[in-house]
Amino acid sequence: MSETAARWDAEARARAEIDLAALRANVRALRERAPGAALMAVVKADAYGHGATECSRAAVAAGATWLGTATPQEALALRADPALPQDLRIMCWLWTPGGPWREAVEAGLDVSVSGMWALAEVVGAARRTEVPARVQLKADTGLGRGGCQPGADWEELVREALRAEAEGLLRVTGLWSHFACADEPGHPSIAAQLTRFREMTAYAEQQGVRPEVRHIANSPATLTLPETHFDLVRPGIAMYGVSPSPEIGTPADFGLRPVMTLSASLALVKQVPGGHGVSYGHHYATPGETTLGLVPLGYADGIPRHASSAGPVLVGGKWRTVAGRIAMDQFVVDLGGERLEPGAEALLFGPGDRGEPTAEDWAQAAGTIAYEIVTRIGTRVPRVYVNE
Repeated sequence: MSETAARWDAEARARAEIDLAALRANVRALRERAPGAALMAVVKADAYGHGATECSRAAVAAGATWLGTATPQEALALRADPALPQDLRIMCWLWTPGGPWREAVEAGLDVSVSGMWALAEVVGAARRTEVPARVQLKADTGLGRGGCQPGADWEELVREALRAEAEGLLRVTGLWSHFACADEPGHPSIAAQLTRFREMTAYAEQQGVRPEVRHIANSPATLTLPETHFDLVRPGIAMYGVSPSPEIGTPADFGLRPVMTLSASLALVKQVPGGHGVSYGHHYATPGETTLGLVPLGYADGIPRHASSAGPVLVGGKWRTVAGRIAMDQFVVDLGGERLEPGAEALLFGPGDRGEPTAEDWAQAAGTIAYEIVTRIGTRVPRVYVNE
């Protein structure tokens, strides 16, 4: 596709506008929330659907000194970006046996180790490359996913990591964990996990580990739990201007601004009689003579089918609701008889400045969380970066 055609498609069908000035401001606001800690910008899953390359550059420009990804492939791609500092710390944590340990060690990534199998593989990679690995030991303080269990398992992991460090094969650069319920204010697991994290890190340090960073704070903990900040905070969704949970506050409550605005152009506007079925299954029928607008986005683009007959859209300055089922490539809104022109803007979500819905509104309509709404927007929707 030519550049001209790509621009036309971005304007004519749909676009996800990414406001990098908002992202930079959000990073600065989050740094102010944790002034004594470094900030890791979590850019996994293509920066929660916003674009990892562009968002990483913007976050670093705003003062992030670490980047965080789930997979090593995500981290290696960022390390290869010539626009990012080559000494920038990049951490990845979702490993499976046989992963690209050697490439990660050679690239100077900080790799997470949750158990003995992973320690053995990274030590093997360090022996082959003759480059000391940067290793962060992950503690399972109660989330029950990745991480090493307290007690004998943690003691063995610490012991063997220190042995490998004494041989010059690795450097234990961090001790870390992850909260299960930091987005639920007052949940008893928060205090329990924090206590266990302190105990597990204290044990490791008593045995001789000298971590550069200890970290457990995700977005909600960064925003609301200063006692969890330690040496490094890891905001993810908050960096993109989305609240981790309505219970802890809106983005505006924390000085954050949504970064993504999703819009499309109406592909068709037509008049139909009353009683006209709309979309698959005819779960919606027009209550009277009206006009229908066709929005050229569907679940193949990441619009949740669970928001059928519920998803909000701003069209012609008014909130409309998805009429009937969301299909793979398109959905319909009832315009109530208004005769808009094809090409009129349908604004699905954004910061709300123009009265449009937010990602949280779509989450409520679909019975999910706002993380999923922004992250699932697919590659058929061009990202258009503004305020670079």
